[in-house]
Amino acid sequence: MSANHDPSFWAAVDSHVLRYGGSFEHAIIERAKGSYVYDADGKPILDFTSGQMSALLGHSHPRIVETVRRQIGELDHLFSGMLSRPVVELARRLGSLAPGLEKVMLLSTGAESNEAAIRLAKLVTGRHEVVAFSKSWHGMTGAAVSATYSTNRHGYGPATVGSFAIPAPNPYRPRFFLPDGSLDWQTELDDAFTLVDAQSSGSLAAFIAEPILSAGGIIDLPEGYLAALQRKCRERGMLLILDEAQTGIGRTGTMFAFQRDGVTPDILTLSKTLGAGLPLAAMITSAELEAKAHDRGFVFYTTHVSDPLPAAVGLSVLDVVEEDGLVDRARIAGAKLKQGLLALQQRFDCIGDVRGRGMMVGLEIVTDRQSKTPDHAISTLIAEAAAARGLSMNIVKLPAMGAVFRIAPPLTISDAEIEEGLSIIASSIEAATG
Repeated sequence: MSANHDPSFWAAVDSHVLRYGGSFEHAIIERAKGSYVYDADGKPILDFTSGQMSALLGHSHPRIVETVRRQIGELDHLFSGMLSRPVVELARRLGSLAPGLEKVMLLSTGAESNEAAIRLAKLVTGRHEVVAFSKSWHGMTGAAVSATYSTNRHGYGPATVGSFAIPAPNPYRPRFFLPDGSLDWQTELDDAFTLVDAQSSGSLAAFIAEPILSAGGIIDLPEGYLAALQRKCRERGMLLILDEAQTGIGRTGTMFAFQRDGVTPDILTLSKTLGAGLPLAAMITSAELEAKAHDRGFVFYTTHVSDPLPAAVGLSVLDVVEEDGLVDRARIAGAKLKQGLLALQQRFDCIGDVRGRGMMVGLEIVTDRQSKTPDHAISTLIAEAAAARGLSMNIVKLPAMGAVFRIAPPLTISDAEIEEGLSIIASSIEAATG
């Protein structure tokens, strides 16, 4: 019998593990190394989503292992009012990566960093209304979940007062058209803010956005959109918050995704990739906004703010990314990955769209390319076939978001491993479509 079918393990799951989302995969994961996780039978599973879109350097990277072992024996956790060298050095490093974003606060999770960003924006503007995209995901806590519109809003009572959404610009399914049939995102943005203005009580504080909406189905904001969005914010005295939980630290082929567009946000939040799978997040803003917030009594104490252990890990992540040229690697390997997926699109009619940037690519499965109807049944079969063949891909199953595989391998993945993943995807589609 397979060790994955251990009756006592699954009995404990049924009796004691609270279900917090979809169903659990029926495998017991024992260890992970590089681009693979290994189940209880020792079977290698190629991780095409970097764990929870986080393991930027793969699993158990030797530099991270070394850092954790060293730091846990020296300095792990402190009173929130105390500072240590790893915390100050990571703040210095992060505050030097993007001109205009110098002040850094280190936290634990993406939701936490977005809470801090929204809280700071409300304080310095003296306003309370926050706008986000209709397909966004910014976290599962108070203000962050109120700015999350991809799912999970029904049944939990009122959202934070002053929460608004606008449509995410989707070139694959445009709502406004140019004469050639492509997306007219400027008209869509103008229309959206006309509605925001009509609903606002005159207290617009901030817009929070992902440069590539991940849970929304890997929707990459068109070039020029961020600059136009920033102008809309400036006209209304709003701050622009960019949530780069998944796109930050090189994944898209630039250190931060916003750098492609030449736009610097008022506040930047990082998480997932910054800790390369360990709980580390950051809120980064300008010295000017930090000073205003401080003068007005900004408070955001948490148990693990400025903890030295995760800060030391973050420093090692930045070191490896720089020393190994992983930003360039993301661009080069991402092009190889995307070209391979585009080649599969030529073979299989169920692949409606391939989109994304660098090592963050979406593969949308449809019933047919004319209607572009998401095919959740086939995409589920593809995911099951891929899992059986040793490939883990994250499928967005939410009805409103499309049947989209989110493919985001570690930046350390080899060309051979990319080819292996593409081969498994091809055989899995063949099996699923008969």
